Amino acid sequence: MTAPRVSVIMNGFNVAPYVEAALKSVFAQTSSDWEIVFWDNRSTDGTAEIVQRHASPKLHYHLAPSFTPLGEARNLAIRKSRGALIAFLDCDDLWLPEKLEKQVPLFEDPDVGLVYSDTVFFNARGDEKRIYDGVLPARGRCFKQLLGRYFLSMETIVLRREALEQQPVWFDPRFNMIPDADLFRRIAREWKIDGVADALARWRVHGSSWTFRHPELFRTETLQMLDTFRSLYPGFETDCAVEIGELMQVIGLMEARDAWLRGNKWPLVHHFRERGDFKSLILALGVAVWPASLAAHALRLRGDVVPDEYFSTRCVGAASAGAP
Repeated sequence: MTAPRVSVIMNGFNVAPYVEAALKSVFAQTSSDWEIVFWDNRSTDGTAEIVQRHASPKLHYHLAPSFTPLGEARNLAIRKSRGALIAFLDCDDLWLPEKLEKQVPLFEDPDVGLVYSDTVFFNARGDEKRIYDGVLPARGRCFKQLLGRYFLSMETIVLRREALEQQPVWFDPRFNMIPDADLFRRIAREWKIDGVADALARWRVHGSSWTFRHPELFRTETLQMLDTFRSLYPGFETDCAVEIGELMQVIGLMEARDAWLRGNKWPLVHHFRERGDFKSLILALGVAVWPASLAAHALRLRGDVVPDEYFSTRCVGAASAGAP
């Protein structure tokens, strides 16, 4: 059987509310040279039945023998794939119909290992925000830019298989928060990246997303990633000193946001005050004394797309209560 040009990797665990829309967004592609590799990470909510309703020669469903963290689950799915290009769609996100048609031609440049695009963040309330506003942050040799200010969004990514297979580790199984950021930075160290300025995907913002449930992992995993880069790339510490400093500032912001989610609003105030970001400081001061639901409305007015759960009257930190 002839291999498809693109393998679409879909990993799912208890994604019944979202998976049908995600699948339909792939089947709606204007390009037809693709397969879906769906890796079901032992779902118990009817995900399997929904996927199997879309049975097709283009859809390959695999039930995991046991639950594994997402990074390793992605690796297992990739091993089942056949395409020269590998794309990713998490089951709560969506593609626009022309995504593959517009991205795949960029791989005609043999030095391009990764292609991304603009995307739209959205929530159930109807809020939307285009993250690049049609202007790509960087193209070409982008390792340093990605190190200091990571700007890729998973649902937009297409990889050249060769670029992936050159890596000593694919998605690092140590990581739950940053396996994609780690891998794509390593690919950008060796390959050019390119992008499409059009918004070709939609990223669903909700409180059950891993990013919102486990922000405390960002520091630990990022420091582990930096240690790996020091061992892989001679001179990394010196060559990338500025970008490492920028990344440490991002860690500080994430920790302040984590404290805010847990009910301690003042670290966020101190973070913006120390950086001289007075516009954000004024907002943070308001957030520090407002109820969580009112703070969420303020962030929404600023243009941020906030998880729906944060608009409730309960404490923001309780939005993911009971989630693993």
